[in-house]
Amino acid sequence: MIQHNVSLQPYNTFGIDVPAAGFARFSSVEELETLLNENNSRLPLMILGGGSNMLLTGPVQALVLKNEITGFERVQENEETVDIRVGAGEEWHGFVRYCVENGWGGVENLSLIPGSVGASPMQNIGAYGAEIKDCFVSLEAFHIQKHEIHTFTAEDCAFGYRESVFKRELKGQYVITSVTYRLLKNPVFNTGYGAIQSELDAMGVKELSVDAISRAVMNIRTSKLPNPKELGNAGSFFKNPVVSKEVLDAILSKYPDAPHYPQADGTEKLAAGWLIERAGWKGKRVGNCGVHIKQALVLVNYGGATGEEIFALSQAVLDAVYKQFNVQLEREVNII
Repeated sequence: MIQHNVSLQPYNTFGIDVPAAGFARFSSVEELETLLNENNSRLPLMILGGGSNMLLTGPVQALVLKNEITGFERVQENEETVDIRVGAGEEWHGFVRYCVENGWGGVENLSLIPGSVGASPMQNIGAYGAEIKDCFVSLEAFHIQKHEIHTFTAEDCAFGYRESVFKRELKGQYVITSVTYRLLKNPVFNTGYGAIQSELDAMGVKELSVDAISRAVMNIRTSKLPNPKELGNAGSFFKNPVVSKEVLDAILSKYPDAPHYPQADGTEKLAAGWLIERAGWKGKRVGNCGVHIKQALVLVNYGGATGEEIFALSQAVLDAVYKQFNVQLEREVNII
């Protein structure tokens, strides 16, 4: 049933209180199709998962449909791998824990990332040296105009750094209903990124396992990142920028300690958090919002901030970084 003028405050991790013109939930493709047919006012659509990667800057003049399709299904299995089809409405971390509890490797480095399974391929989520594309097999998506289910391979999704075809040319055309991942029964452990190995050492782990790595990642994340249930945020607000060798050299001439990571095409990836911190914004508060004291990539709502205020803060950060380093940061969060 479609409701009208519903507050979206409970459905976005920034905790922004704005109304949606229409709101409904669906837990199957059939329910989704029914709701689309009931959209008599022909409101534009907005599909909502975990609400963890968006900033609402004003009333949403759309029919907001919350994806609650759940379920896990083994669709293929052999001695080495298992393919799991997961409902797009499942909580991402719940899926990670499901894999960890079964001893399957591939997503343990992505523990505790907020949001839903359906959002994971849209932005090719990644952390601690792993990305969705590494274990992605396919997804099923409902075409909003044709009312057909289409299957997308990894090639079809055209994954990039925190993006896919669903954030570009196919934006707004599909509703992802399920995603299939391939997990390893004999995991290959990835401990070379960030502080994972040092955290494992601090935990006293002698024998590696997907559970140990998952717990290490959770420890690291909770020590640096605020819990959205306690302090409104959308995780990393900015992408790590990729720049030319010339831009990097100019930065290193002034800041020899600037972290940088060579890319296969000869470009260099910079650490956005380091740039923001060096620009003087880490821990800075402006009214009811600010840059988190422990992680400069994260903007937070201390309570009562509007989406417009948080957007203005993000623009101030972008301007400061550009002025100091001649590097244009991009927002990772969807602005609505």
